[in-house]
Amino acid sequence: MKRVGAHVSISGGVENAPLNAAAIGAKAFAMFTKNQRQWKSKPLETAQIDSFWQNMDTHGFRPSDVLPHDGYLINLGNPDAEKRKQSLDAFIDELQRCQLLGLTCLNFHPGSHLRKISVDECLTLISESINIALDSVEGVAAVIENTAGQGSNMGHTFEQIAQIIDKVEDKSRIGVCLDTCHTFVSGYDLRTEDTYRQTMDKFDNVIGFKYLRGMHINDSKPELGSRVDRHHSIGQGKMGLEPFKLIMNDPAIDEIPMVLETIDSTIWEQEIKLLYEFIN
Repeated sequence: MKRVGAHVSISGGVENAPLNAAAIGAKAFAMFTKNQRQWKSKPLETAQIDSFWQNMDTHGFRPSDVLPHDGYLINLGNPDAEKRKQSLDAFIDELQRCQLLGLTCLNFHPGSHLRKISVDECLTLISESINIALDSVEGVAAVIENTAGQGSNMGHTFEQIAQIIDKVEDKSRIGVCLDTCHTFVSGYDLRTEDTYRQTMDKFDNVIGFKYLRGMHINDSKPELGSRVDRHHSIGQGKMGLEPFKLIMNDPAIDEIPMVLETIDSTIWEQEIKLLYEFIN
């Protein structure tokens, strides 16, 4: 079964996320567990957690249907040891918040070398940070999001992601979220049945579908291989509708959260319906 949703607001509290997802007909959703542009936030309250789960149960969401996203300030590959420690502490806090909410994973951008160390050194630092974080928290998996490759951001090639995973000690608690826009602007074509299959086969050969824990479903404003991160509404960008038809009919992509991060939240309900209409 395909579980399509969107990255919904937590305005007023995390307990509102399931309500906001249900309101647009979502069968999965993403959310932040705190303000994504601040290092620290108020601890989650017991009443919030109880309300969150009441709303989850009411609308039929499972823990595995939720793909929480960490804050934007975190850089687990930061060359500066003190700043990397600040990021690591924040990342552990985010994992702990997921654990308190009874959620099973945390989606994150791997990090950036800031042009101060080599790619290999940065990837090693990211893996080491993940190992420390996973040792600090139980029951929550770290889910690497592939990036667009802007600037010095790591994780825009399948090989870089595989290199991170290779040095993670607990392979049962590491996964990947494949963002369609990021995939496309990184140079992996999805626009025809042949190129889609080539890209997905490469993902399977280099990383492995066993690690796929979620997807971000976005069209792209920039061209193939541009390494510029600009999302667009489904069918309105350079990718067109075909990739999303192929995704919705790919049996390898079942029972994971498939999350819209497209640019117009007012049409998310229509986009979700459109995606389900693509199923043969």
